[in-house]
Amino acid sequence: MSWSEVRRVIDSADVVLHVLDARDPLSTLSARVESIVRRQGKELVLVLNKADLVPRDVAEAWKRYFAGRGYNAVYVSTTRHQGTLILRRTIKRVAPRLPTVVAVVGFPKTGKSSIINALKGRRSAPTSPYPGSPGYTKGVQFVRVDKDILMVDTPGVIPIEGDPLERVIRGTPVEHIEDPVGVAHMLIKRVIDKRPDAFKKAYGLDSVDPDEILRAIATKHGWFYKKSGDPLVEEAARKVIRDFHDGLIPYYVEPVEAE
Repeated sequence: MSWSEVRRVIDSADVVLHVLDARDPLSTLSARVESIVRRQGKELVLVLNKADLVPRDVAEAWKRYFAGRGYNAVYVSTTRHQGTLILRRTIKRVAPRLPTVVAVVGFPKTGKSSIINALKGRRSAPTSPYPGSPGYTKGVQFVRVDKDILMVDTPGVIPIEGDPLERVIRGTPVEHIEDPVGVAHMLIKRVIDKRPDAFKKAYGLDSVDPDEILRAIATKHGWFYKKSGDPLVEEAARKVIRDFHDGLIPYYVEPVEAE
């Protein structure tokens, strides 16, 4: 989605939910989105998704961190159906009026569609915003969540910002990454820097050397090059990246570590 399309989604709403990865919220926070939201006079709520992948006290610490900086922040777990009620209450609390229109934006792999589906639930139904009322972009599809919330039924996928690693692992399908081994090396180093025992917990490996980790994973799964018989580290690298996205590798950043 282009930035003009992101602006269109934001322009259609009263409240914007910016979905972050609770494991590393600052790496998935877009300053550009915040600027667009503020400039258009919309209300912003930070939604820390995948909160089941971090300790409860860490999720609470991030909520306090953002609250101390003037943000509305809620942590949720769509996989465990936790926090959705609090999110609904927060939306209604910050909304400039009720009924209100809500849009969801965020980087790829943060769970935007899961947030939309969690809020929609089974009873939601397609609808249109108030006929004839100004301020809502034509052509945008809406879903009624309840009597007070209409939701833009399209996640605003933000163009990737941040460091090169974030750009690759969130912006490129794993099977299309040109250098999966190099990317996996960077990811392994980042994870080990914060959680030294992550790969022992995930794969039972004591090593903290990226190459040794990839070779061990390939060997364990029987992935070898046919000609040389060496471990097929490219496939192991893709597995590490996928497992990171799926939350199978323990990793999280605490607010004190981010400062």
